[in-house]
Amino acid sequence: MTVPIRGIGVGTGCAAGPVARMAPAAPLPAPRAVLDPAAEATAVRAALGAVVTDLEERAARASGTGAEVLAAQAMMAADPVLADRAAELAEQGTDGAHALGAAFDGFRAVLAAAGGYFAERAPDLDDLRDRAVARLLGLPAPGLPDPGHPYVLVADDLAPADTALLDPERVLALVTVRGGPTSHTAILAKALGVPAVVGCADAVGLADGRHVLVHGADGVVEPDPSPEAVERAATRERRHRERLAGFRGPGRTADGHPVALLVNLGAPHELAGAAAVDAEGVGLFRTEFLFLDRAEAPGRAEQAAAYRQVFAAFAGRRVVVRTLDAGADKPLPFATSADEENPALGVRGLRTAARDPHLLETQLAAIAEAARDSSAQVWVMAPMVSIPREAAEFAARVRAHGLPTAGAMIEVPAAALRTDRLAGSCDFFSVGTNDLAQYAFAADRTLGALAELLDPWQPALLELVATAAASAAEHGRPIGVCGEAAADPALALVLVGLGITSLSAAPAALPELRAALAAHSLAQCRELAELALLADDADTARGRVRSAMSGR
Repeated sequence: MTVPIRGIGVGTGCAAGPVARMAPAAPLPAPRAVLDPAAEATAVRAALGAVVTDLEERAARASGTGAEVLAAQAMMAADPVLADRAAELAEQGTDGAHALGAAFDGFRAVLAAAGGYFAERAPDLDDLRDRAVARLLGLPAPGLPDPGHPYVLVADDLAPADTALLDPERVLALVTVRGGPTSHTAILAKALGVPAVVGCADAVGLADGRHVLVHGADGVVEPDPSPEAVERAATRERRHRERLAGFRGPGRTADGHPVALLVNLGAPHELAGAAAVDAEGVGLFRTEFLFLDRAEAPGRAEQAAAYRQVFAAFAGRRVVVRTLDAGADKPLPFATSADEENPALGVRGLRTAARDPHLLETQLAAIAEAARDSSAQVWVMAPMVSIPREAAEFAARVRAHGLPTAGAMIEVPAAALRTDRLAGSCDFFSVGTNDLAQYAFAADRTLGALAELLDPWQPALLELVATAAASAAEHGRPIGVCGEAAADPALALVLVGLGITSLSAAPAALPELRAALAAHSLAQCRELAELALLADDADTARGRVRSAMSGR
C-alpha cells in the first residue's frame, strides 16, 4: 500500500487524476567566449523584448486578476534599467545567458533586501529571468504543462504568470512543494474552488502520469489510489455539493445564532460575481486598487464614482470599506517613504494619514458622497490601528463626513489586547489574521520558511482573537474576521466559538461556511474553540478540531 503524503490543505473538496509536472527551468549553460559583444548585447535586448511582448499578448487574452498579473509581469520585464544592465554586461564580454542571469540576480538581491512587498516580488524575477534565458537560447519557455487532458498540477511552486492562466476545467488540483497558507497559490486555489495542497515536500517524488487523489481540506495526497478509493471520494464530493446547494440565506448556527456571511472585494472585475453571491454584503472592500500603479492619488470625483458602483451593486446590504492600506506590501510614491528599513513596521495603513491628512480626508469625502446616493449600509474602518487615540481620531473624522459607522482593523497585538479601550470610539471591529500573526510571531508574512508560525490555527493567535472578541462583546460591538482564516470551515467554527460575529471570505467559500455553521450549535462551536486554544501548536489544534467534528 502506498503511503499518503501530507502538506497544508488550502483548497476545498477532492480530485483525482494523472500528475503533470511543471517543467523546471533550463539551467544556465557553461560560460562561453563572446566574439561579438555588440551582437550579444543586441540579442539580450531582443530576448527581453520578446518576453515583454509574450506577456503583454497573454495579458490581452486573459481577464480579471490574470490580466492584471500578466501586465504587471510585463512591466517588470520592460524595465529599461534591467535591459541596460544586461546589455552592459554583454558588451563587457559576458555571454548573453549569464548577462541576463547576473542582471536579474542583482535586481532580485535589491528587492529581497528591501523586505515587505518588494521581497514578495523577488521570486517573480526568477520566472522572468528563466523566460528571457530560454528565449535567448531558443529553448521552450517554462510554464504550465499541456498533456492534452485534465491533470493534477505538481510544481515546486507557481509563478504569478502561471497562476494567472490556470484553467479549473483542465487543472483538477494543485500540489506544490513550497508555499504556505497565505501564498498566492493558496489564495488562488480558494478563489477558484480547486483542491490544493501546498508545502508538500514529498511531492518531489510524484512523476508525470502517476495517478493521485488530492484531498484539499485535509492536506493529503494519495499516490496510486484504488478505483474504489477514487469512487468513494467522488461520491462524497458529489453528495457534499448537493448538500451545500440546500443551504441558503443568512448565516446561522444550528440553534439559530446569527453569523453574518460576507464577501471580500478588492478589484472592479470581482464586483459582478461578488454581488451575485448569496451573501449579506461586503466584509472587506479593499480600496487600494484605485491607488496602485500611479504617480499621484486619485481625486475625489474618481474615487466617488468607483465607490458608487460598489454601493449600488450591494444596495440594501452592508459594505465595510477599508480606507487606504498603503505601505509595507503596498508602497505608493505619494503616500509612503522608500527609505524605510523595515516597511512592515513603518508608516503604513492609518499611519500614513499623519504624513498626509489630505489623502484620508479626500477618501472619506468620496465615500460619503457615494454613500449619500445609495441604500447600502456603509461602514468605514481604518487599517493598522494600534492605540485608542488613533481609533478615536479616525472615528471622529469619519463621522465629521456624515458617515455614522466607524471601526478599526485588529491587526496589531496592542489593538487586540486593548480592544476594550478602542470600543469607546469604534462601532465595530474586523480582525486581519495575516498581519496579526505576522506581528504576534515576529514572522515576515512573505517568508515561506516561516509558514508554520503564520498558520491561522496557531493557538496564540486564536487567543488574541478571543481577547479582542470578548472585549467587543462586553461593549456590544460586532467583530468580524476578514482574512484567509475565515474561508476555512473548521476554523470558522472555532472563530465563532471565540466570539466572532461575522466572517468575510472569497465568494466561493461561502457555501461551505454556511453549511458548517448550520451543522453546529453555538455551544459546539465554543467546545471546538476550547480544543484549539488548549493545543500547543497549529497542527494539534487543527487535528483536534477536525477529529471532534468528524466524530459527531
